[in-house]
Amino acid sequence: MSVLVLGLILFMAPHLLREFGLRQGLKDALPSEGAYMGLYSLISLAGLGLIIWGKAISPFQMIWQPIYEWRSLSLMLMIPALICVVAGNVPLSYLRKLLRNPMLLGILLWSLSHLWANGDLASMLLFGSFALWSAIKLFSMRGVVDVDSKSPSFVWDIISILAGLVLYTVIGLYHGELFGVGIGLA
Repeated sequence: MSVLVLGLILFMAPHLLREFGLRQGLKDALPSEGAYMGLYSLISLAGLGLIIWGKAISPFQMIWQPIYEWRSLSLMLMIPALICVVAGNVPLSYLRKLLRNPMLLGILLWSLSHLWANGDLASMLLFGSFALWSAIKLFSMRGVVDVDSKSPSFVWDIISILAGLVLYTVIGLYHGELFGVGIGLA
């Protein structure tokens, strides 16, 4: 469990530097923007690797028993979650303009969906940490305005929806092979 916790700390810490008022000081302490981005990326990637490894080796300790019949709520919540994640990674769309930061909203929905469906300690640490992190980021960025002056395009909304649905289908069909837990979408 300690590997998972270390990974979560290493991944989340760089992503919360702005909220803790440390980002500019760290940027100023390093010789260049590239050095900052390299260090940021390296620590985040190491954290992500430790999260994956830590979750895989964590002992299964049940904290609460999810209601099996209600797992469909998790499956349904993953549809907008994945659409939001895609919308946060395409050029300006109306979804992105409306939601401001659809990627963070998608991560929050993903986290909540998985918290609802998993009652073991490692899952609660993993998904609870990401839920808390994305909620903090959404709250702290609520006044941040997208500086992109281009007009939104419905084309990117359609691409976001279609790609999100394809991603949902592929992950649903191969969830067992990818993450060790089948969800019965097939």
